[in-house]
Amino acid sequence: MGFVDELKWRGMLQDIMPGTEELLNKGMVKGYIGFDPTADSLGVGNLVQIMNLLHLQKAGHKPIALIGGATGMVGDPSGKNEERNLLNEEVLNHNIACQKRQLEKFLNFGEGENAAELVNNYDWFKNFTFLDFIRDVGKHITVNYMMAKDSVQNRLENGMSFTEFTYQLVQGYDFYYLWKNHGVMLQLGGSDQWGNIVTGTELIRRKDGGEAYALTTKLIRKADGTKFGKTASGNIWLDPAKTSPYKFYQFWLNTSDEDAATYIRIFTLKNKEEIEAIEEAHKAEPHLRRLQKALAEDITIRVHSEEDLKRAIAASEILFGNSTADALQSLSEQDILDVFEGVPTFAVTKSQLNEGVEVLHLLSESAKVFPSKGEARRSLQENAVSINKAKVTLESKVSTTDLLNGKYLIAQKGKKNYYLLVAE
Repeated sequence: MGFVDELKWRGMLQDIMPGTEELLNKGMVKGYIGFDPTADSLGVGNLVQIMNLLHLQKAGHKPIALIGGATGMVGDPSGKNEERNLLNEEVLNHNIACQKRQLEKFLNFGEGENAAELVNNYDWFKNFTFLDFIRDVGKHITVNYMMAKDSVQNRLENGMSFTEFTYQLVQGYDFYYLWKNHGVMLQLGGSDQWGNIVTGTELIRRKDGGEAYALTTKLIRKADGTKFGKTASGNIWLDPAKTSPYKFYQFWLNTSDEDAATYIRIFTLKNKEEIEAIEEAHKAEPHLRRLQKALAEDITIRVHSEEDLKRAIAASEILFGNSTADALQSLSEQDILDVFEGVPTFAVTKSQLNEGVEVLHLLSESAKVFPSKGEARRSLQENAVSINKAKVTLESKVSTTDLLNGKYLIAQKGKKNYYLLVAE
């Protein structure tokens, strides 16, 4: 199956310039996508374009990831309501190095005709003077042409700087430079980039009478219309230090059935038959959430690792399954904080645990898990209280040896009420 057909059945294709498919069918094509280096990690929103490059490479073409070291100093107005902060060279170089490591998890940067390449547009812009730019680039594109772009029109009411207004020329020159010097014939991106991309094809045509092509993918929205890749606590990042594997796994696991059916086509490499089989199994037993689990497992392994997936599943079982005390002991401190984020939290004094403290006192006096000793006593007599997933009684005591990661106790009353005790 060709690259374009692959994108079509996966529901990814949005715009395609006439002649693009014919070009791709003739032989190996070099195609590139630009990535914004304003953070030291890519997010799940970038995964659409990473998958775009991955499918390009799997179809026998050569993917090029352009990290915008120069454009990161300017700012892209597409899809934004306000101007962003500009970054210095040191921060940008750090961000670029971090993003490259993430891209290497997906794309083959090894040897061979279609091995992926990474380029940085700072390399060709650093010695390009303003006067040279307006003479060699600016004269080929009219202000009327630039003003007609949606990315400009949408910002006129509130105003946009000259810096951001010229962004499309800078991105257009990227395409021209790669076309001229590296034989790149195709630029890919999200549909919000269409205007900037075709500025590049127009510059190639007007400046050198050349031909170049463009293809964009659909922008992803959740079924409820909200933005993909955002949660109440912010972005979902590919860097485990910014979004833990547990939270990453939970993000995919908690998608709706409608969204999961869309995402499994876009973010996994499962073929049509595999996906349709999972969908049929899901319809038969929707409560088992087979679609979400297949999606979450596949993408967590590829972004993180199989070991991270196992830990994420074990952590998930703490709240929602029949996990054991041993499973709780295996959690890292970050796992504990992630799993029990939002549950009532109480501080207890570590010194009082040294000699051991009665559970009755701990849960009614030191930490107000129960409003009174009487209620705590009744629950303990009814065998309805656990510490670290182990049932406790009126006679039970807790000491520092019970602390998870030397700091935490997990109290539970009934099946669903959890409390985090932090020893300080």
